[in-house]
Amino acid sequence: MGIVLELRDIRKSFGSEVVLDHLSLLVPEHTATALIGASGSGKSTLLRCINLLETIDDGQIFLDGAEISDPLIDVDQVRRKLGMVFQSFNLFPHKTVLENITLAPIKVQGKSRDEAIEMAERLLKRFDLSDKADQYPDRLSGGQQQRVAIIRSLACNPRLLLLDEITSALDPVLVNEVLSIVRDLKSDAMTMVLATHEMGFATQVADEVCFLESGNILERGSAEQVLHNPQHPKTQEFLRRVHQAGRL
Repeated sequence: MGIVLELRDIRKSFGSEVVLDHLSLLVPEHTATALIGASGSGKSTLLRCINLLETIDDGQIFLDGAEISDPLIDVDQVRRKLGMVFQSFNLFPHKTVLENITLAPIKVQGKSRDEAIEMAERLLKRFDLSDKADQYPDRLSGGQQQRVAIIRSLACNPRLLLLDEITSALDPVLVNEVLSIVRDLKSDAMTMVLATHEMGFATQVADEVCFLESGNILERGSAEQVLHNPQHPKTQEFLRRVHQAGRL
């Protein structure tokens, strides 16, 4: 099994605030890695650094063995291999669902309009959204918008899918319909890194769980080990608080 993503000694600061502190991580092919931790622990910043939306201060990022953190790298070329789904959906409000999904395959990957539409319709059908193809985002529920955002990322056939707290903006009733797509992607052996506060979901899909605190990984291991038998006192305290909030 090859390594899709490697982070070596990543450091990132915003002014005097250190957000990622010499963090290292390996993500093997066909695995899902869940990032957990309190707000401000560095999860979202880490995903944004991987997607080159933020520039790291030090360290190296490798995708399939090639360094993508080199300042001379073609950022657009790298992003063609990455899919990222944000907690706030980020759909284009003036474009239909179908137009949102086909935009990048046509404009970025150079696919024909017919080819892009065929792929989009296939994905919409698979995830029970065929009847929403001609709708605009504001006519959809939050759960439907997030599912469309995931489908939009899948339309580019990414090597690595990054998911940033994709259920945090949703009503609890809508959470499961979004998570069901990720379960399907897990069954497809999609390589994923996801920041999540849904511990039960992490248990279901994650091959490795990493607990972040102050920009570093304090504990990592299988979902069973980290979530149900944590060794580090700070992991234990975090999960105790999560449990009290009813999220485990």
